[in-house]
Amino acid sequence: MRDYFSAAHSFDLDAAWAGLAGDPAALNACIECCDRHPPEALALVWEGRDGQRARWTFGELRAASARFANLLASRGIGAGDCVSGMLPRTPELLITILGTWRAGAVYQPLFTAFGPKAIEHRVHSAGSKMVVTDLGNRSKLDEVENAPPVLTVGDDFWPELERQATAFEPVLRRAEDPFLLMFTSGTTGLAKPLEVPLKAIPAFVSYMRDAVDLRPEDRFWNLADPGWAYGLYYAVTGPLAMGHATTFFEGGFTVESTCRVIREYGITNLAGSPTAFRLLLAARDEVEGALKGRLRAVSSAGEPLTPEVIRWFAEGLGCTIHDHYGQTELGMVLCNHHALEHPVRLGAAGFAMPGHRVVVLDEQHRELPAGQPGILALDRARSPLFWFPGYRAMQTRAFVGDYYLSGDTVELNEDGSISFVGRADDVITTSGYRVGPFDVESALIEHPAVIEAAVIGKPDPERTEVVKAFVVLHAGHVPDEPLAEALQQYVRKRLSAHAYPREIEFVAELPKTPSGKIQRFLLRNQEIAKAQAAAH
Repeated sequence: MRDYFSAAHSFDLDAAWAGLAGDPAALNACIECCDRHPPEALALVWEGRDGQRARWTFGELRAASARFANLLASRGIGAGDCVSGMLPRTPELLITILGTWRAGAVYQPLFTAFGPKAIEHRVHSAGSKMVVTDLGNRSKLDEVENAPPVLTVGDDFWPELERQATAFEPVLRRAEDPFLLMFTSGTTGLAKPLEVPLKAIPAFVSYMRDAVDLRPEDRFWNLADPGWAYGLYYAVTGPLAMGHATTFFEGGFTVESTCRVIREYGITNLAGSPTAFRLLLAARDEVEGALKGRLRAVSSAGEPLTPEVIRWFAEGLGCTIHDHYGQTELGMVLCNHHALEHPVRLGAAGFAMPGHRVVVLDEQHRELPAGQPGILALDRARSPLFWFPGYRAMQTRAFVGDYYLSGDTVELNEDGSISFVGRADDVITTSGYRVGPFDVESALIEHPAVIEAAVIGKPDPERTEVVKAFVVLHAGHVPDEPLAEALQQYVRKRLSAHAYPREIEFVAELPKTPSGKIQRFLLRNQEIAKAQAAAH
């Protein structure tokens, strides 16, 4: 295993580019993720909702993506144009992505759970020339005003492709040119468009190699949906750029199906969200019986892992799970690296990925020493893998001097690792103390009665805010006052007297984004509305 500090100190951008077929002056994402790999090598393992299965080689994807690129050309769609895809995890999704890239065009993902308004905002902002979807989602586009032309899997997708030739010379682009158009949401306002340039590919590959530790002998499955950044960057672009097969399971997440897919397909390297891993933990007996000793490396992204999940993977499943931090705007930049040797602090997000300089800033944008919470920032001038160009046609307030401000509150540790405290707008101020919701949630989840918890600051005239927890219980536990008091004492003992939840509300489920992140701001807004109603 390579030493992390040596790898970070000796990072060489030219060496990162040397691992690709193209260079900053001329490259194509379809060449990097398909054409340059042996045509007989496996690229995709797919299982459909109905149990149908298929395996696709790079050669087969090359021919199919050429057909798609020829179809785009026949409709006047080419370099720099945008193609939107609203498809489940199917071979047609991968063909659409690769074919779009082959034509030099820009792929824009639409999550299949989106409704017409979310779709309309994205395709209009993107200026999409075509939307590719399936029969299950086609009707949503009928409600989109001035919708682009539609190609539908299950209707005209394959008949149209089969009319096209299986050769199409990839259109070369420059490193600064976009190949993805993403939309990222804040707590308010419409989702903001951001173009991902081709120079992000070396960063995506570096993450797969150093943090995920994807090896040639691995069988890799990223549970994330390619309708979102972690799935599109690291279930599609990253592994395929390494010439490694990826796994698509079209069905929804269940503990049973996840265990079955890992067993039947021999998955050794797994990635996903903390929500998925918490659900596996909730069924620990079943999961341990099915999976112990089968996984080599597991990576988690989206929200911090709780210590209980980390310990259970090591003790119950016999494998290491590591926390990774990133954003749609950044890719993954802070990791406990599977392939690099460094200290791993329980609950820390890890160390800056080689090629990035990550710092903690105070409110005056001065770099902070260890032990003081502040805003996580990227030093753009000293981060050769940093690729975010700013939001498209919008002011990017996150750029301050040479820094990109993430909006997340973190704390630098003495060993150089960084611990996540919370979103800047999630951090609670109570009686003059700042409390990170993650710390309180982690303490609650360690109680055997608790599956999930979300913690917010509830407005309070005396303390500014009081800590309030929304708690989801395991089956068989009664949501009553004695249990609430027991949980309060549990947190007091494990955390501190000022950080325990003064209020606990038991709920059936927590509000989450489609990609599984807890939406604390909705719970906070709910409490503000209650307080305002009570005042009247």
